[in-house]
Amino acid sequence: MHISIPKHASDIIKTLSSHGYEAFVVGGCVRDSILGKEPADWDITTSALPEQVKALFPRTIDTGLKHGTVTIMMDKIGYEVTTYRIDGTYEDHRRPNDVTFTSSLREDLMRRDFTINAMAYNEEKGLVDLFGGIQDLNDRIIRCVGNPTERFDEDALRMFRAVRFAGQLNFNIEKETLAAIEAQHAFLKDVSAERIQIELLKLLISGHPEMIRAAYETGLTSVFLPEFDRMMETPQNNPHHIYSVGDHTIHAVETIAPNPILRLTMLLHDIAKPETRSTDENGIDHFYNHNEAGAVLSKTILRRLKFDNQTTQMVTTLIAHHDIRFNDALGTGRKHVRRVIHSVGENLFPYLLDVMEADISAQSDFMRLKKLTALKETRQAYHEILAANDCLTLKDLKINGNQLKALGISEGKIIGAILNALLLQVLNNPELNDYEKLKELALKIYQEVQ
Repeated sequence: MHISIPKHASDIIKTLSSHGYEAFVVGGCVRDSILGKEPADWDITTSALPEQVKALFPRTIDTGLKHGTVTIMMDKIGYEVTTYRIDGTYEDHRRPNDVTFTSSLREDLMRRDFTINAMAYNEEKGLVDLFGGIQDLNDRIIRCVGNPTERFDEDALRMFRAVRFAGQLNFNIEKETLAAIEAQHAFLKDVSAERIQIELLKLLISGHPEMIRAAYETGLTSVFLPEFDRMMETPQNNPHHIYSVGDHTIHAVETIAPNPILRLTMLLHDIAKPETRSTDENGIDHFYNHNEAGAVLSKTILRRLKFDNQTTQMVTTLIAHHDIRFNDALGTGRKHVRRVIHSVGENLFPYLLDVMEADISAQSDFMRLKKLTALKETRQAYHEILAANDCLTLKDLKINGNQLKALGISEGKIIGAILNALLLQVLNNPELNDYEKLKELALKIYQEVQ
């Protein structure tokens, strides 16, 4: 089997080899190359010690000398080179207390997580596959190297990584590996929120985000997203729905484009339905104000998982508005569309329409055509509003605070209140966005508040 290694990585391996050291590309780059995918980076493993690596190359960075990793810079591209190592004892399900360098490639590969990530390659010796990685790639299987109980005891994040790889590659998790995840899922509590967040995002934007069901079934979500478990256990006895809240959520996530903001929004859009559920005298479930409650709960969850402020703001804004109805977008309802664009934000509004469409697609057929027709008209109205350059924000108003001051309105709070009142009127009636008309309205409002 031949793998095409980038020239710089090949040169590094040849340099190490010419000085008597073994060196191979290893891990994900080998796996992806065999699968016909473009590797994101090329990691190299070697028998050379970090000091020996540094002595052979002019530009290096001490990435992690304690763990044997040196980054070699080639034309502004970094290649991580790590010495063969044996991990010491693990006490926290996160990292080894120490590492021991070794001259054995086999011992280095034995410590890796899955067979498909435990293959090495160089142009001289070809593929080194000691644990059946090729067979598992062919069988589309995620299997631990050696004993899965030991692998997950070493690093609990590997359990979630198994699910993530299954989603990315559309593979199945081997039964003993799956059983070990179920048995040891509670260890995930020892993993940092930042590491969990990375794996969650990779799973969500993968080709098969529905694999989050495996994270639920094995108990993993109970550790980092217990709110999802409650969704899976909450029915929706309502003519608009055919799935539980959780199953509806999974279908909605699958439907929407693989964009981090959109898929996070679909994952969390109904997160507050379990706590807002009520059942009327006819046995019909209702979830009043679940969107507003969901925005609040989602903010807590996203902060808990260490998402950045911008992501949190965008996702919670979409969740807060996802249940809005546009029944007459092309008629008198166009003013409602402008108000929602203003509230959500011009750039975020197309995302909101995508969220609403994915939501509808994961519901029952009841009134679906009517909902989708209204949504289509709303998209049309949105584009027409933009084409007409309708005023949507305070900066679009044809009058500003300085001009109000020039009219004799001096107090800051009153100026702000007047501008917001003017904007509301212009959102309803775009033709009012004219300086003379706004001046007249502003003076009238000012007189009324005096």
